[in-house]
Amino acid sequence: MAESMMGLKRSHRCTELGKANVGERVTVMGWVQKSRNKGGIIFVDLRDRSGILQIIFEEGDCGEESFAKAEKLRSEFVIAVTGKVEARLGGVNENLATGAIEVRADSLRILSESETPPFPIEENSKTKEELRLKYRFLDLRRPDLQKSMMFRSSIAILTRKFLAEEGFLEIETPTLIKSTPEGARDYLVPSRVHPGAFYALPQSPQLFKQLLMCSGYDRYFQLARCYRDEDLRADRQPEFTQIDMELSFVDVDDVIDVNERLLHKLFKELLNVEIPMPIPRMTWQEAMDRFGSDKPDLRFGMELKDVSEIVKDCGFAVFKNALEQGGSVRGINAQGQGGMPRKKIDALVEFAKGFGAKGLAYLAVQEDGSYKSSFAKFMTDEQLRHLTEAMDGKAGDLLLFAADKNKIVWDVLGNLRLELARQQNLLKKDDFKFLWVTEFPLLEYSEEQGRYVAMHHPFTMPMEEDWPKIDKDPGAVRAKAYDIVLNGTELGGGSVRIHQAEIQAKMFEVLGFTAEKAQEQFGFLLEAFKFGVPPHAGLAYGMDRLAMLMVGADSIRDVIAFPKVKDASCLMTEAPAPVDGKQLEELGIEISDTQEQ
Repeated sequence: MAESMMGLKRSHRCTELGKANVGERVTVMGWVQKSRNKGGIIFVDLRDRSGILQIIFEEGDCGEESFAKAEKLRSEFVIAVTGKVEARLGGVNENLATGAIEVRADSLRILSESETPPFPIEENSKTKEELRLKYRFLDLRRPDLQKSMMFRSSIAILTRKFLAEEGFLEIETPTLIKSTPEGARDYLVPSRVHPGAFYALPQSPQLFKQLLMCSGYDRYFQLARCYRDEDLRADRQPEFTQIDMELSFVDVDDVIDVNERLLHKLFKELLNVEIPMPIPRMTWQEAMDRFGSDKPDLRFGMELKDVSEIVKDCGFAVFKNALEQGGSVRGINAQGQGGMPRKKIDALVEFAKGFGAKGLAYLAVQEDGSYKSSFAKFMTDEQLRHLTEAMDGKAGDLLLFAADKNKIVWDVLGNLRLELARQQNLLKKDDFKFLWVTEFPLLEYSEEQGRYVAMHHPFTMPMEEDWPKIDKDPGAVRAKAYDIVLNGTELGGGSVRIHQAEIQAKMFEVLGFTAEKAQEQFGFLLEAFKFGVPPHAGLAYGMDRLAMLMVGADSIRDVIAFPKVKDASCLMTEAPAPVDGKQLEELGIEISDTQEQ
């Protein structure tokens, strides 16, 4: 039967005890990891968030009542133990932080009993994730998951401290806002007081932090909850946390400077990893040309090479057709992979097709200097030699080529180099390679919408020297935008914002907004811009992604206390769920049956 605390106070967490405490009488509390009854002596591993401590209950030492209770202990019972710290007699356990000591109990209270858990509470659990997420309150007891959650807390605390010392003010912005259709889909919240009207949950605090700059709060930050109704991946969730900031009277270099110092502090203090400063920068165009990605992974080479000029006169129709249609031919060199079996090469071809490729051409350089290739018969020996030289190919290398529109070629080869790196175990989690990607295109053309859309958002400042091109060649205008990338993952992004009303109006026009539509959606911001706006810029990190990479997790679900699964549902609470008809009636909402009869 469970007992109450009755004034008992915990003196230490489990791993706060060590050799220095030998001889002290202490009170510890936590969960039973396991219990071993050796007849007359019971060993209990007690677990709390700090770690594990061995407790000894010996018949005659702890009294009949406490020993009788100790005999009943099972995994996940919650107990309070009082006793004396002793040096461990059976030899030091090097696997435990408390392996040199144990507590000899003289009293025991069972604060709560437990049923047998549906899976073992242990590190590196092999239990299926679906079951663990259904019982997330138990999953969160696992030591490795607790370490990740505590690490995440340390990121938040240290970030707050650093930014406060840099003169930032922490200000909360609303989570019930007006819907703005640009970008990802909004989560909508119906209003009872205003029938037929809806709030949206914020995808980011973007507009409000710009308004704070208009209001004179020249350095703002927030650990902001954000929401996006989009398809999920390993590094995405429908609700997530941003380390969000905005600064006034700054340009690109100022924002980059403060954030480099923030990252340096986080990695040094939490991981003892020294990030080389300054972090390298690369333009968007260079990143795409060299890596086929605007978030390149720099932990390995295998860079893209444009061989369009070399193959333009060859007889291979795939290459020629791509070039005639304004595309390019590019390749990557998988060094030392020339002996890859045809079956594996065919698997890479299928992989490439998943990213829009019609196929994948390959050229394996044999040890005797000959070639094994899908297209060699269409080229002369001299052309093959020049192509191999252009790719820095040597005996034993495998050269892989894609030919199509640039966007497809980049996407195919960018993903292919990552897949090859995974196959060759080149992606070391403790090798941290940072990069700033700068000078993104301001706009990108959407075939689906038949118009230009903002690559970041409509409030991004164009590069001044490119602005004259906005009417004749909008796609050539670069933005004062920058992303911070770590190991192939976009950690965060930001930009200098437009603060001149005429540029903002032109931007809306290029995006297809009428003056009326712009006023309807963003009138409050445009109104604020009439009353003195400082130049300002900002950046937001995905805090979940940052924590994921720092702890070496495979998914952000491992650093979020109560995450959703791929269909944006919660297996534990079974959200989303139907609601009571009376609630819908109050909101003036009727659910229609959209399924086919």
